Amino acid sequence: MARRSAVTLKELAQALELSPSTVSRVLNDPSGIDSRWASPETNQKIYDLATELGYVKNQYAASLRTAKSLLIGVVVPRLQDYVLATMYEGIDEAALEHGYAAVVANSLDQPATHDLRVRKFLDRRIDGLILGDTPFDGATLKSLEKDKVPFVLVNRRSPGHLSVTCNDQMGGRLVGEHFAEFGSKKIFLLAGDNRMSTSIDRTTGFIEALAEQGIHLPVSHIAYGGFDTSSGEKATRDLLDAHGIPEAIFAVNDFAAIGALGVLRERGLKVPEDVKVVGYNDTPLASGVGLTSVHSPMHEIGRRGFDLLLKNIQGEECESVQLDTNLVIRSTSQ
Repeated sequence: MARRSAVTLKELAQALELSPSTVSRVLNDPSGIDSRWASPETNQKIYDLATELGYVKNQYAASLRTAKSLLIGVVVPRLQDYVLATMYEGIDEAALEHGYAAVVANSLDQPATHDLRVRKFLDRRIDGLILGDTPFDGATLKSLEKDKVPFVLVNRRSPGHLSVTCNDQMGGRLVGEHFAEFGSKKIFLLAGDNRMSTSIDRTTGFIEALAEQGIHLPVSHIAYGGFDTSSGEKATRDLLDAHGIPEAIFAVNDFAAIGALGVLRERGLKVPEDVKVVGYNDTPLASGVGLTSVHSPMHEIGRRGFDLLLKNIQGEECESVQLDTNLVIRSTSQ
């Protein structure tokens, strides 16, 4: 049997003896109760017939009329990263609720790759961008500003640009205060990538909180690198080899902290008896291994990122958002 072609808006209108514009306005009313275009009885007849005949709105035709694609592009460093994947889930969920589709691409934190991904999105007439791979200096944003493309940053911030993050400086402070409660003096900091606000803010808050308690963190006790497990392993080995055993280690990412735990175990050191360890983001893996971690509302950051982008697209007044965080204490620092 041949597959019946989809019913069109014009065919619906003819069957109901109504104008196509009236049928379109009724079906496009998100509340389903607007009586400006037709009586409640007529509204119901339109909905009933549309359902019976399987009418589906032609989003492509609608985008041509409105000059909107109802697509947004999302660029992240690595979607395999649990934190970024969770944020993207929040973005995708919120986008769907508003009739948008979110398409994601990886930049691997490479500016050239970032530019390529963004250009591909713009070629497909996306309505706006959510960027999770922006360096603190905002160097990758210049062309978007020039072209007046609506965009919002998530997870990382850059001064002067709309962003949704957690309060990373406060998160770092919570860890510094936690270590100070134990009287820890010799501390290592696995600071991540110092081009990124997540590294800068978490490190700044941590060092400030320690200083307020009279604890000095030497520059030589700070190791920069990546945010993944292998980076945490390398940084921990290098610091142990150069400076001996610390009383505590703070890694600005849970996966780097997991790497540190592995190296400490290799060296025969006990956690928390010999060395206390704290991570950041409070991923399920942190809970699974008993890692103390700063909780980051990852899913909510994604949802709020889309909400802020939608306001930006619609030309509304917007301000950056910082979400609260808290320290979840587990066995690695008790």
